[in-house]
Amino acid sequence: QLQASGGGSVEAGGSLRLSCKTSGINFRIAEMAWYRQAPGEQRDLVTSITSGGTATYVESVEGRFTASRDYARNTVYLQMNNLKPEDTAVYYCNTLWRGRQWWGQGTQVTVSS
Repeated sequence: QLQASGGGSVEAGGSLRLSCKTSGINFRIAEMAWYRQAPGEQRDLVTSITSGGTATYVESVEGRFTASRDYARNTVYLQMNNLKPEDTAVYYCNTLWRGRQWWGQGTQVTVSS
């Protein structure tokens, strides 16, 4: 199970930190990811983070977003700084575990200009 939280409404330039607490998987070896879906758009990858903590980012968030993981809490985070209106979307955490995709319930991020 993946439980995402931390979304909200901020003005452009603001920050939010998303959390995704996991259960039922071996968090220490699972690669994790964050996706987002804007209204009327497809769900797109934002960042993936390896079991060792190395993260890669889509170009549009590079330098503004930072993914991290806490092995003691089985939780992955997404720190989002300098938010822009185009970051407005529902954010989902994700992992591929035992041959199937696991998705969190989504958390809304709204950035006003």
